[in-house]
Amino acid sequence: MAKISNSKSTTIFNLLAYIIIIILTFFCILPFWLIISGSFTTNESIILHGYRLIPDSLSLEAYKAIFRIPQGIFNAYGITIFVTAVGTLSGLLLISMGGYVLQRKDFRSRNKISFFIYFTTLFQGGLIPWYILLTNFLGLKDKVAVLILPGLMTPFLVILMKNFIRMAVPDEVVESAKIDGAGDFRIYHSIVLHLAGPGLATIALFLALQYWNDWFMSMLFIDTPQKYSLQFFLYNMLNGAEFLRNLSQGAGVDISVAIPAETTKLAMAVIVVGPIIFLYPFIQRYFVKGLTIGAVKG
Repeated sequence: MAKISNSKSTTIFNLLAYIIIIILTFFCILPFWLIISGSFTTNESIILHGYRLIPDSLSLEAYKAIFRIPQGIFNAYGITIFVTAVGTLSGLLLISMGGYVLQRKDFRSRNKISFFIYFTTLFQGGLIPWYILLTNFLGLKDKVAVLILPGLMTPFLVILMKNFIRMAVPDEVVESAKIDGAGDFRIYHSIVLHLAGPGLATIALFLALQYWNDWFMSMLFIDTPQKYSLQFFLYNMLNGAEFLRNLSQGAGVDISVAIPAETTKLAMAVIVVGPIIFLYPFIQRYFVKGLTIGAVKG
């Protein structure tokens, strides 16, 4: 009887858990569905009736307006993909190496350097000195490198990686590797990178989102339109559409049909968010793989 009651309680608990998860999943998916649905709706329908789960009138006018100059979109996509890939891989290498060094107990200056890194999260030099440093001293004005280099060593991610390596990589494993004659780079490559899989996946996700969503760096440092990131390119396009619409209204001419501002915003969100969503399944694999990595053989 006890086994039957336990099985019934387990079944009820699993059923309630699945119901709660399904409800939460629905509320998470709902905003994305509204954005996708609105992007395929006419601009007049959005203005008159608001957002709907199912479009009352299908239209591709927003996507046609965005891809009216496809070369610019594809070029901005290329810049953003390049910056995201190079920045994520380079930042992951530097941050993981920095975190590994800072958690080493035989590194005497680890606490001082960790304090300086943490200090920069509380106090910064300001936007103007930072701008002068990157443009006048480093000569990165209007160069694609300026979109990558400033984000390589994020202080928060360095501290996060340091703490994760300290918990995921036992000191006994490192000492055993030293006794076997392994050097620091061999320990880092063969042991730390393998045991710190979930931490590396988390850092990679943060870096990829940081580079993919960035538009502020393009606004400050990039002057050539061919070097704009995707987000800043679409931002300029939307601002241009808003300017033309306001100008036409002031002149007494209505061109709102030719420039669907409301649906264009939603279509831009779909274009920007769509590709980065495919990163999550690959990151999820490493989280599952790293669930049993903490054991130390006796």
